[in-house]
Order: sequence, then C-alpha cells, then structure tokens
Amino acid sequence: MKKPVIEVRGLEMSYGSFVLMRDLNFTIGKGDIFIIMGGSGCGKSTLLKHLVGLKRPAKGDIIYDKVNYWKAEPEEQEQLKRRFGILFQSGALWSSMTLAENVAMPIEQYTKLPPKQIKELVSYKLSLVGLGGFEEFYPSEISGGMKKRAGLARAMALDPDLLFFDEPSAGLDPISARLLDDLIIELSESLGTTVVVVTHELASIFAIGNNSVFLDPDVKTMIASGDPKRLLKESPDPKVINFLTRGEGVRQK
Repeated sequence: MKKPVIEVRGLEMSYGSFVLMRDLNFTIGKGDIFIIMGGSGCGKSTLLKHLVGLKRPAKGDIIYDKVNYWKAEPEEQEQLKRRFGILFQSGALWSSMTLAENVAMPIEQYTKLPPKQIKELVSYKLSLVGLGGFEEFYPSEISGGMKKRAGLARAMALDPDLLFFDEPSAGLDPISARLLDDLIIELSESLGTTVVVVTHELASIFAIGNNSVFLDPDVKTMIASGDPKRLLKESPDPKVINFLTRGEGVRQK
C-alpha cells in the first residue's frame, strides 16, 4: 500500500452559485502518476488549480501528508507550495529570458545558493530533460516540444515532491508527445516524484497513468477512479468505457 501524499475529501468546486463538481473523494499515493480525466468542460484544470492552491474549494478538504492545506496558516501553505512544481499548458516561459535564466529564477527566489552553484544546478536540470547545451537559447529559438521540456526543467528546479502538469502534450506532434511521456515516467521512477497530470490524450493516459479520477459534467461528480488500464477492463460505466475507447465502446481484452 502506497503512502498517501494527497487526500481529497468531500471536495466541491464552484464559480459563485454554479457548482462545477461535488463530492470528490480520492487519494494520490507516493510515486503515483495520477491522471485527472474526463470530457471537455468537466473541470479538470479547475481541479488542478484547487490542488496547487490557486483556487479555494467551496467545500471539502485537500490534505498533504496530514496537513489540511486550506485550513493551514499562510506560512504553512507557502511551505507546502515550495514542494510543488507546476508545468502549465503553454510552458509559461519568460520570452525575454534564456532557458538558463528561466530555470534559475525559482532557485534565485527561494534559495541563497551562490551564482556558480545555481549555474551548475540549472545545467543539470536542463540536461535531465534533454536540453543540455541549450542554456543560452531563448524560447523563440526552440521548438514546442523543447519549450515543454524547458518548462519541466523549471518546474523541477527546487526538487519538488509533487509535479503538476496541465495538458502537457497539447500542441505537440505525436513523437514529441511520446518523448515527453517517456520523460515523465523516467523522472517519476528515478526521482520518486509524485506526478498529477490533466490530460484528455488517450495515448498518454495509458502510457503513463497508474491512478486516476474521472470527472463527469452531467452528474457533476467523479464516476470512476483507479488505474486507467484497469478501468478500461473492469469499469461498469459506459461513459468511462466510451471515453477510454474514443467512443467505440469496445473493451480491451
């Protein structure tokens, strides 16, 4: 049994009086690659914002290693946030900064390491994602897949326990998307990092995910959780099967 890293209990997400999702209950274990999945408009990215402290829940609790994030003091919330690495859909790199400067920014902001050590650490992080030697390149000078990997290097800058990805494969060609999937698996296995991914890409879901939650906008709650490959074989819910088979409704044998 994996140690629980994130526990979501009775979570309700809303915008004003409009309830997006309610009664969300799931656990993310240490080392999981956890997929947040469901159709368009179900609240996947909104759930990610709740998990990383960008949006307060209407109801319910999000617990990190027994610390209730939304009931913690601001100082404790900040300490928790330093354990997070976040890769947004666009990569969110500063266009006026080189890749090295982008990756160095959180290290300079949150540590007191000397410049030489920061430079060495930045080169190491970029080499981890296959961008060794690209330190002085600007985002406009590299491909979309490389931008995603540079964004990942920055997300990893402070050696986070938890990595959060919002549609990491969006806008990538199939080969670049597969390379990014392989990189996520490699980082999870080699560093023991827990990864939470918002995606609707089936290839990625089955390639990297070993745990998941499925959000359904019709009933405004989760209708499945667990390993996506197991859900494809065993879920009794036709919505889950249709999603995982691109509407074909044919189970995996």
